Amino acid sequence: MKTIGLIGGMSWESTTLYYQTMNRAVAERLGGLNSARVVLASVNFAEIAAMQRAGQWAEMAEVLANSARKLESAGAECILIGTNTMHKVAPQVQAAIGVPLLHIADAAAIAIREHGLRKVGLLGTRFTMEQPFYAEHLAQYGIEAVIPNEADRAEVHRIIFDELCQGKMLDYSRHTLLRIADKLAVQGAEGLILGCTELPLLLQQSHTPIALFDTTVLHALAAVDFAL
Repeated sequence: MKTIGLIGGMSWESTTLYYQTMNRAVAERLGGLNSARVVLASVNFAEIAAMQRAGQWAEMAEVLANSARKLESAGAECILIGTNTMHKVAPQVQAAIGVPLLHIADAAAIAIREHGLRKVGLLGTRFTMEQPFYAEHLAQYGIEAVIPNEADRAEVHRIIFDELCQGKMLDYSRHTLLRIADKLAVQGAEGLILGCTELPLLLQQSHTPIALFDTTVLHALAAVDFAL
């Protein structure tokens, strides 16, 4: 079994989902007391969020690159950035290390293609929805991403930072996300990417008939596939 390196803490709420998903998947596949070999570098999300607001992407790239180097030195044979937004700096992180960086949008796109879909809604932080890095990555697979309107983007971003990243899961906010998802379906979205690793804390497939693509689980399982 190979060792997985995870850059977590963005936020730690979703990092726990990564750890849980990877260990459960290894146990299911290998049986008995087997669990995943994982090394974790957990950053202080308050510092990252402040840099995000300031647009300091070069500085954030160096923070994550340093974390990735430490994980590689600790024996990691692949690296995961446990957040969608910070994949904006994935190329810089990959350039800093000698092991593969498993991209979260690759995991999402492969699952979407397996479902035969070509147009999906994208929910995430403002950075993920509004900046081109994520949609362009999906486009490499022939997948078109549609995003909410300005007011809905602001509300999704608020739910993520003010609630989910702080461990608050509110029914009202779940209904808000479902309303936004329905709007995207009217725009032609055949499925919905939960393009923030906190969104699965609030929204699961049982809540909607729209096909959901949980990037947290898909990314974690991609790491398990690599490790095994």
